[in-house]
Amino acid sequence: MSGVTHVVLVQWNADGDRSAEADSLAREHLTKIEGVLSVQSGSSVSTEGKEGDFDWMLVVEFRDRESLAAYLPHPSHQPVGQFIGAGSQHVVVFDIDQS
Repeated sequence: MSGVTHVVLVQWNADGDRSAEADSLAREHLTKIEGVLSVQSGSSVSTEGKEGDFDWMLVVEFRDRESLAAYLPHPSHQPVGQFIGAGSQHVVVFDIDQS
């Protein structure tokens, strides 16, 4: 079995950047979930973007697809998902199998 990389791109609402709090929540909660191998997050430092692009990214590495499936309903995922949902105007989620 191969691992899975879970990528979340977030554009925050116009009322402010929530990246620092999202980073803190991700580190605090997501690392407690069985099958999570690593958690990385942060604000974009790209000079290639334009106004309206994504503000924050979360990358979670999972042991396998079963770990990803268990992550979504996990109680430790809920605070992060709710925070992102409440403070974002656009979210893209993209998962890939690692080979």
